[in-house]
Amino acid sequence: MSRIGILPVKIPGGVTVTVNDTNEVLVKGPKGELSQKVDQDIQVEVKDGQVELKRLGEEKHHKSLHGLYRSLINNMVIGVSEGYTIQQELVGVGYRAEAKGQILELSLGYSHDIHFQIPDEVKVEARQERRNNPIITLTSCNKQVIGEVAAKIRSFRPPEPYKGKGIKFVGEQLRRKAGKSASV
Repeated sequence: MSRIGILPVKIPGGVTVTVNDTNEVLVKGPKGELSQKVDQDIQVEVKDGQVELKRLGEEKHHKSLHGLYRSLINNMVIGVSEGYTIQQELVGVGYRAEAKGQILELSLGYSHDIHFQIPDEVKVEARQERRNNPIITLTSCNKQVIGEVAAKIRSFRPPEPYKGKGIKFVGEQLRRKAGKSASV
């Protein structure tokens, strides 16, 4: 049995989960609404305030889908009830970030500024406090989209191992290298 797939997903108050006849799961809550198409080999049932998933066969393909769809539905329920937040820190002299609506303007030491269009379901906020590194805060109810946006922002200037300059997640521990040593 799938250790993750057999666990039921508890539905918190204020969240409704419905499954239509095309095996599409719709989750609505205070933070928004999400939908996920589920494979026909996985049966989704909503009863007693929780969502249960059952697979129709014991093939390897069915077992992998069982845990996958349970995790996706759990992420959707958490997203519409609590939401997801990712914070990124810009480490480097002169690095700046400014949010203008859904456009994030980044100055990362290149010859030009980077203008990045943020999807509508993700809210972006950039703040710069004196003597601290700029921090970009992303919030959304969709875990997959917010993760993709955070990865794309990080790809503009990944942290380098010698000085630690670049875009990193808040609280992330980077592996640092010693660099060159003088010969004696």
